[in-house]
Amino acid sequence: MNIKAVVLAVLSLGSIGVACAEEAKSDWTFTGNAGLFSDYRFRGFTQTNYRPAFQGGFDLAHSSGLYAGNWNSNVEQALYRGASLEMDFYGGYKYAVGDVNLDVGGIYYAYPSGNTASYGSDKQNHQTELYFGASYGAFAAKFSYGLSNFFGAGDGTSVKTDGNYYVDLGYTQDLGNGLSVNAHYGYQYVKNGTDLGFVSNSVSDYRVGVTQDVKGWLVGASLIGTSKKDFALTGSGKDAGKTSVVLSVTKGF
Repeated sequence: MNIKAVVLAVLSLGSIGVACAEEAKSDWTFTGNAGLFSDYRFRGFTQTNYRPAFQGGFDLAHSSGLYAGNWNSNVEQALYRGASLEMDFYGGYKYAVGDVNLDVGGIYYAYPSGNTASYGSDKQNHQTELYFGASYGAFAAKFSYGLSNFFGAGDGTSVKTDGNYYVDLGYTQDLGNGLSVNAHYGYQYVKNGTDLGFVSNSVSDYRVGVTQDVKGWLVGASLIGTSKKDFALTGSGKDAGKTSVVLSVTKGF
């Protein structure tokens, strides 16, 4: 028996096995993220009564463009019928047409709570949306359409707020050396919102910010505000859309 030939054959098979394993592994990507924020702002409005939030989630993506993920954050209980946790579940498909990157999918916002009756409802807060996004270079746009009552607004009444929608326009520019600047404008429409006590059926929000990569940690500061700070209130009755700076430290893994 030619020992040298056997050894070469075994090494060759091993190399093929490793190559196949790497090729199979490359079809799927699993990533996670975690961050600490001085305030949790959603579409311009505080969700934590201007207090800190710890957030994190994970994403599973396939090389075909399909993806799914989960994201979580603490929230103020009084805003969400006793729920202290927001859990988002989403999935979709990303693909490119020339230099334009497209993204279509859906997201479900869940606020699990067993204490809804204490807040005048027998239902948990929730929101179901379909979205379509596009990006080109530093610019991005996204349209989200609500299939359910707007985060529970109108539940238990004859007023329906499904058909709400949100327009998100963004800009991000890499300045080099880990430094980036970003800007955002959003427009929220809530059908029949004034029938439920909203000051208006629509509101805008904006953000300008900067981030710096520090040895893999992303440190950020953003100035966030809204066109109607009293469009939404905190659980304690304060205006939830005041203009303020939000600081953050995030990490991807």
